[in-house]
Amino acid sequence: MEPNQETGAESRTGVATYIVEAIVATCIVIMGAVVLQGSWALGSGWTSDGPGAGYFPFYIGIILCISGVGTLYQALFGKNKNTDVFVDGEQLKRVLSVLLPAMVYVLAIQFVGIYVASAVYIALFMIILGKFSPIKSVITALIVVVLFFFMFEVWFKVPLFKGQFDPLSFLGY
Repeated sequence: MEPNQETGAESRTGVATYIVEAIVATCIVIMGAVVLQGSWALGSGWTSDGPGAGYFPFYIGIILCISGVGTLYQALFGKNKNTDVFVDGEQLKRVLSVLLPAMVYVLAIQFVGIYVASAVYIALFMIILGKFSPIKSVITALIVVVLFFFMFEVWFKVPLFKGQFDPLSFLGY
C-alpha cells in the first residue's frame, strides 16, 4: 500500500500541498523583489573602487526570484503536482502547540528580557508539553538560565537584551 494512500473510511480535508507550495514560492519571489529593490537603491553596480554596497545582495535577489518563479511554475504546472492534503487538523494542532508559545516567548523578551522570558518558557514548555513535574521544570529552567547568564554576561562580557522593564537590574548587569 502507498504511504499517502488513505486507510479506512477516514479522509483528510484541507488545503492541497501544491497550493501551499505556490504560496511559499510567491513569498520567495516577493522577498527577492524586495532585496532587488533595496540593493538597487544602495547601488548594485560596480564603482571606481570595486563593487557597490548592493552588488552582492542584488545577485542574491536575482537567485531568490529565479528560484521562486521556478518553484511556482513547478507547483502549479508540474506533471507531478502534489494534491495530497498539506496538513490536517491534528497535525496543525501539534504545530500550533509549539509555534504559539514560541511567538509569546519572543514577545515576552521585549518586555522582561531574554533571561526571565527563557526561564518561564522552558519551565512551562516542560510542564505542559513534556509532562514533567513543576518542581523539576522550574529547577531545570533556572539552572539553564543562570548558566547562560554567567556564560554571556560574566565570562564573555556580552550583554543580552534585558527587556523594557529590566526585572534583573538589581544584579548590576
